Amino acid sequence: MMIDLHTHTLLSDGELLPFELVRRAVAKGYTAIAITDHVDQSNIDFVVPRIVSALKKLKGLVPVELIPGAEITHAPPKLIPDLVKEARFLGARMVIVHGETIVEPVLEGTNRAAIEAAADIISHPGLITTEDILFAKDKGIVLEITSRSGHSLSNGYVAKEAIKFGVPLTINTDSHSPGDLITEATARKILLAAGIDESRVESIFENAKLLVEKALRGN
Repeated sequence: MMIDLHTHTLLSDGELLPFELVRRAVAKGYTAIAITDHVDQSNIDFVVPRIVSALKKLKGLVPVELIPGAEITHAPPKLIPDLVKEARFLGARMVIVHGETIVEPVLEGTNRAAIEAAADIISHPGLITTEDILFAKDKGIVLEITSRSGHSLSNGYVAKEAIKFGVPLTINTDSHSPGDLITEATARKILLAAGIDESRVESIFENAKLLVEKALRGN
């Protein structure tokens, strides 16, 4: 069963309305989806409440768990802790920080700030340092394996280092358009292609389930 905790809609730079994204996810066989549009200090108070409101209206009408969220994106590291707190205050149940992907000029120190701020997931963390890997382990922060073009270039490195040090992984699409959504079968292939042994794949899906349970509890 596919769980995707990193997606975008027209509320940031995605192509779909929240309702359409959810409908297409259901058609792909998703059991849970988080909408995590890009936010910084300029739009967080606009975007997060609208995601919360939209998903609240869909509750009970679709056969999928719906999680309002946010992806804090290209924020200066010093601002990340306050943005994580604000996102949660506004109703985000899944807070992601846009990690130090190798294909965008993300400020050095962003991964570290995300861990310090206790974000739920660091998306596409790029060449995350051993020091930050160990810090993420201590804080229980989950690292992302992604199906998104470009960001996925560092999947192999992230998988290798996370497994070496026992840091939990999850797989997300970082979906911006209809074609970005994937099936569980495709997700499994991406994990294998990242060098993850088949014996470990199920545990990565289990990590996603645990994140969903945590989000639904409101913790």
